[in-house]
Amino acid sequence: MNYYNEIKETLVKNEIYKKVKDYSKNKSDLKAYFEVGRLIVEAQGGEKRAKYGNKLIKEYSEKLTKELGKGYNITNLKNMRQFYLKISKGRTLCDQLQWSHYRYLLSIKNDKAFDYYVMITKNLNLSVRQLRERIKSKEYERIEFKEELEEPKINTLIKNPIMIKVKDKNERLTEYALHKSILENMDDFLKELGIGFAYIGSEVKIKIGDRYNYIDFLLFNVKYNCYVVIELKVTEMKVEYIGQVTKYINYVDKNIKELFNDKTVGVVICKKENRFIMEYCSDDRIFTTTYKVK
Repeated sequence: MNYYNEIKETLVKNEIYKKVKDYSKNKSDLKAYFEVGRLIVEAQGGEKRAKYGNKLIKEYSEKLTKELGKGYNITNLKNMRQFYLKISKGRTLCDQLQWSHYRYLLSIKNDKAFDYYVMITKNLNLSVRQLRERIKSKEYERIEFKEELEEPKINTLIKNPIMIKVKDKNERLTEYALHKSILENMDDFLKELGIGFAYIGSEVKIKIGDRYNYIDFLLFNVKYNCYVVIELKVTEMKVEYIGQVTKYINYVDKNIKELFNDKTVGVVICKKENRFIMEYCSDDRIFTTTYKVK
């Protein structure tokens, strides 16, 4: 089999297809580059040998550049090879991502991290720049419940720590200052918190018995159809915070939540975790994360 001619033919067909059917050129690119990657791997003697067979790629690159023009340098052909190796591991090619997304993702060696970033790019329609920012912030590494990525729940994608924008990173933060910083950068906070969060209110006034209480933030998660109580603490996690949030959750469930909404959940965002407290907290509606300022 003449692998070079097969590769050339695949790329030529792709260029012709893109000119005729511009609306679906991204899908054509992905299929063509996947096929080129497959042919390169086969030409190099299979997956085990492909990682080291760069001499053939250099040869193909020089010939393709001479015959087809720019766009087929050594780096691009290596990316196509790596693209095939990634997708061929039981993954479905997602044409909602562009080649520029995949090309940036190919540097991620951890397969679960790769799958996570593909998922959020598709779900949130992220640009390459937005994807790059999330990878740079080590978003995947800040997720605690990675094993649940197959069937994510609302607490699956909560990051730890959450990055919060402040004006002066060296200033000692009070709860008031932290609250104010989040209000000033609410869009950024909601995106950092996870998928599907929408702002309902700040310092939401509720009356329990003859006393008024204030929920730091009340959010709604569109994806999971539930209210989310957010409490901010600038100290280590304490056992009394669980009781406070439980009280707020119960209030929202009784007085704000509609019958068609799922049960309210609570998130305590604190300066430092206390694993002992959370281990013996029996209420699975409540979970915690920490914050760092940026």
